[in-house]
Amino acid sequence: MQFKSQAVSKPYFIAALGLFVAQILFGLIMGLQYVMGDFLFPHIPFNVARMVHTNALIVWLLMGFMGAAYYLVPEESETELFSPKLAIALFWIFLVAAALTVVGYLLVPYATLAKMTGNDLIPTMGREFLEQPLPTKLGIVVVALAFLFNITMTVLKGRKTAINTVLLIGLWGLAIFFLFSFYNPDNVVRDKFYWWWVVHLWVEGVWELILGAILAFVLIKITGVDREVIEKWLYVIITLTLVTGIIGTGHHYYWIGTPEYWQWFGSIFSALEPIPFFAMTLFAFNMVNRRRREHPNKAATLWALGTGVMSFLGAGVWGFLHTLAPVNFYTHGTQITAAHGHMAFYGAYVMVVITMISYAMPLMRGRAANSNKAQVAEMWGFWLMTVAIVFITLFLTAAGILQVWLQRVSATPMSFMDAQAQVSMFYWMREWAGVIFLIGLIVYISSFFIPGEEKAKA
Repeated sequence: MQFKSQAVSKPYFIAALGLFVAQILFGLIMGLQYVMGDFLFPHIPFNVARMVHTNALIVWLLMGFMGAAYYLVPEESETELFSPKLAIALFWIFLVAAALTVVGYLLVPYATLAKMTGNDLIPTMGREFLEQPLPTKLGIVVVALAFLFNITMTVLKGRKTAINTVLLIGLWGLAIFFLFSFYNPDNVVRDKFYWWWVVHLWVEGVWELILGAILAFVLIKITGVDREVIEKWLYVIITLTLVTGIIGTGHHYYWIGTPEYWQWFGSIFSALEPIPFFAMTLFAFNMVNRRRREHPNKAATLWALGTGVMSFLGAGVWGFLHTLAPVNFYTHGTQITAAHGHMAFYGAYVMVVITMISYAMPLMRGRAANSNKAQVAEMWGFWLMTVAIVFITLFLTAAGILQVWLQRVSATPMSFMDAQAQVSMFYWMREWAGVIFLIGLIVYISSFFIPGEEKAKA
C-alpha cells in the first residue's frame, strides 16, 4: 500500500547520495595527504578534509535515516504522515545548515570559526566527530525534535507495530544522546567519558535499533515472510544489541583515566557485541530462504543480505580483533581502529540506508522495480563498493599490524612519523581501493538514470 506523503523521502535520499559522494571525495583527498603531505595545502589542510569527510558521513546517514523513517512509518502505521510540509521544511533547513557548516570549515580557520559562532558562550567545538559550530548543533537539535514530533504523531494516530516502535526508540535515543555533545567539561577524563555517550552509544547502541527496524521492514516487503516471525527476530537482535552495546562502551574507557574495572566490563561485554550482528546475518539469509514470493527488486535483496554479512564482518569480527584490553593495550589509536571503523560504518549503516533507497526509490517513481539493465548496474555498484571496502580494510589492517610492531612492540621502537613512513605502501594501496569505491558509487548512482520497465502493481 502506497501513501502520498511517502514522497517526502525522495529529496532526503537524493541529498544523502550527494553528500555520500562528497564524503568519498574528501576521503580520497585525505588518503593522498597521508602519502603526499602538502597535497592541496594550505587550501584544504588535513584537519579540514578530515572534518568534512567525517561530518559528511554523519549528515548523509542522518538524512538517510530520516528519509527511511518518512517512507517506512506511514506504511507501517497505515496512515499518511502527520505533516508532509514540515518534513520538506526540515529537509531544506538541514541541508542548508550542513552546506553552510562545510563552507565554514573550508573558508574560515577553525579557531576563527569558533569565535564567530559563539564557542566562548558554550564551548562545544574541537571534539572529534562533534566539530560542528554551536549554531549547527542547535539547528540539529531543532530539526531532530521537529522530525521526531512528526514521526511520533504519525505513529500515535495509526497502527502500532514492532518495527515502527523499535525505529522510534532508536530515533529518540539518537536525539537524546546527541545532547551530550553540548557537555564539554574541563576535566579531560570526564570529557572523553561522556564524549563516548554520543559516539559509541550512537553507532553501537541506538543506531543499531534503526538498522534493525529498516532491515526488518525491507525483508517483510521483499520476502513475504510472516510479520510475526520477523518481529521475533527483531526483538532478539535489539535485546542483544542493547545489553552488549551499552556496557560495551567500556572498551573505550581502558586508557583514559577511568577505574580499572572498565577493562573487565569493556572486554567481556564488547566481546559479545558480534553476537547481535551474527544474529542479523542469520536473520537476513533465513528470511530470504523462507521467502514466499520472488520480488522483482533483486538489487534490494542483495543489499539487504550484504548488510547482514558486512556489518558482522566490520562491526563484529574487526571490532572483536582489538577489543580485549590486553590486545587493545597495543593496538588502540592505530590503523587497526581505522580498518574497523571503515568496514563497520559501511556494512552496518551505509548499506542499510542504500537497501532502503534501493527498495523505495523505484516505488516512488511508479515502478515495482527498476529494469533488469538498471539492476545489473546497481549490482555492479554493490560489488565494486563492497570489494573495495574489503580491500581498504585489509590494507589498513596490514598497516596497523606493522605500525604496532614498529612503534610499540619492537625492542627498538620507532617514532610515530618513522613508523608512518614504513607503512606508506599500504596507504597507497588503500588510496587505489578508494578510487575503485568511488567508481562503484558512480555506477550505483548511474543506475537511477537507466529507464525502468515494470509498473508498480496496485
